[in-house]
Amino acid sequence: MLDLGARSTLDGAVGIVTGAGQGIGRTFATALARAGARVVVADLDAARAEQTADELRADGHGACAVQVDVADEDSVAAMVATTMTRYGRVDVLLNNAAVFSTLTMKPFDEISASEWRRVLDVNLTGVFLCCRAVAGPMREQRGGSIINMSSASVLGGRPNYLHYVTSKAGIVGLTRAMARELGGRDIRVNALMPGSVDTGIPRDSARPGAVDEIVANQALRRRLEPADIAGMAVFLASDAARAITGQTIVIDGGMNFL
Repeated sequence: MLDLGARSTLDGAVGIVTGAGQGIGRTFATALARAGARVVVADLDAARAEQTADELRADGHGACAVQVDVADEDSVAAMVATTMTRYGRVDVLLNNAAVFSTLTMKPFDEISASEWRRVLDVNLTGVFLCCRAVAGPMREQRGGSIINMSSASVLGGRPNYLHYVTSKAGIVGLTRAMARELGGRDIRVNALMPGSVDTGIPRDSARPGAVDEIVANQALRRRLEPADIAGMAVFLASDAARAITGQTIVIDGGMNFL
C-alpha cells in the first residue's frame, strides 16, 4: 500500500554539511537545521564554522562545528568520528566544500599542474573521501542520503574554468556509480547542479556585466539565491525523496533545458 506519510522534515536526523562556514553552505546548514536536523557545520575555516554553529544554537537548533580539510583523508575521518561520538549516527551528507571563488579565470593552457591538482583534490577527491567516510555508518543504519554539489557550468562548458568544470562533471559520474553501489542498503546518492547563485562571496575575476547576461538568458529573469537551492537539498535529504537516487537535478532558473 502506498505510504502517503513520507515527510520532508528531518526531525531527529543528523546532517554533515561541508563548506558550511559561509555562502551557500551556510544556507544549507540553516535549512537542514530548520527542517529538524542536528547539523555538523564543517569548514576549513574553524572560526567561520563556529560562527555558523553558534547562530544555529542561538536559534534553538542542535549544531556543532568541525574544522575539516576535505582533501585530507585523516581530517575527513576525524570529522565523521566527531559526528558519531557526538550524535551516534549520520543520516545526511551534503558535499558542498569546493574551490571556486578564489580561482582566477584563465585559458586552460595557462592553468598550472599544481592548481589543477588542488581543484580536483578538493572538488572531486574530497567528495569521494567524505562519501567513503560516511558509507560505513550509513550501511550499518541501513539508510542515508548523500547530496553532492555539481554545477550547471558543466552543461554550458563554461570557458576559462576548465579545472572547476571538469571537477564538477566528475561529480555526476561519481553520483551515478555510487548510487548503484549503495542502493542495496537504502542509501540514496544524488547531485545538485546549480546555476549562477549570489552567494555573497566576492570573486575578483568576475567579468563586469556577466551576471546580467546570465539572468537575461534564464527563463526566470532573476538572480538565483542560496535559498533557491537549499529547498531541494532538504527535500533530497528527507523521506519524501526516498525513491530518488542517482539523479542530477538542475537548478539554474531555466538556463539549460535537458
